[in-house]
Amino acid sequence: MMLAMVVGTVVASAKSAKTEGLKMLILQPLDLEGRPKGQYVVAFDAVGAGESEVVLYVTGSSARQTPATEGRPADATVFAIVDTWDVGGAVKYVKAAGD
Repeated sequence: MMLAMVVGTVVASAKSAKTEGLKMLILQPLDLEGRPKGQYVVAFDAVGAGESEVVLYVTGSSARQTPATEGRPADATVFAIVDTWDVGGAVKYVKAAGD
């Protein structure tokens, strides 16, 4: 599992029929302090996440373990929207009201 912020979406009108109905998000991975790290990731959205939300995502075979992605060609999937996280008792992130 990895932390990321949703920074955009991808629309593809020509795609595999197995991906019909799945929203694709552009994710910016985050470190434990909430700073951007690494390269962007495109992931299927299994939970209805939106832009600027912090999410948890998985890659590889785990990406095909949600009801939305089972049996589909998924290599990265958002499976949770983060409300809070802390490290060593220090709060690092709290989701803003209304998000």
